[in-house]
Amino acid sequence: MASLEIEGRIARKFPKQEGQGARGSWIKQDFLLEFMDGNFSTQVCFTSFGSDKVAELDRYQVSDEVKVSFNLRGREYNGKWYNDVRVWRISPVSQAAPAAHQAPAMGQGAQMVTDPNGQAFRQAPSAQQMPPAPSLEDMPFGDDSTSDNDLPF
Repeated sequence: MASLEIEGRIARKFPKQEGQGARGSWIKQDFLLEFMDGNFSTQVCFTSFGSDKVAELDRYQVSDEVKVSFNLRGREYNGKWYNDVRVWRISPVSQAAPAAHQAPAMGQGAQMVTDPNGQAFRQAPSAQQMPPAPSLEDMPFGDDSTSDNDLPF
């Protein structure tokens, strides 16, 4: 399965959960990551499973900007399907890949804003901040010797 990556802000960390299974003891911790999906802020719940992944999540606080590498998993239980968004690495945004490898929604031009409740999040650039789309005047013209009827088909 291909791994996926996304950048965002840790919006909430849930309590750690521990248990005993057929393969021994386990630990996990869920957290909400807030990121821009087009023009809207979205939150997704991620799971850090295993003592090493939970320890990695412990290094970050709510409101930290992070890059999360994860896998999607689905499983069936008693006729119902459950999805799991399982983290395999968390890194600070400052150590993230160059902007060319970032998701378009969180690319260059995004800025931090605060909602009415005081929560900070990244906002995609507005239409005023983005360069204008090319128009017909911006398109290169061919040689004057060709006519408009010289279509190859």
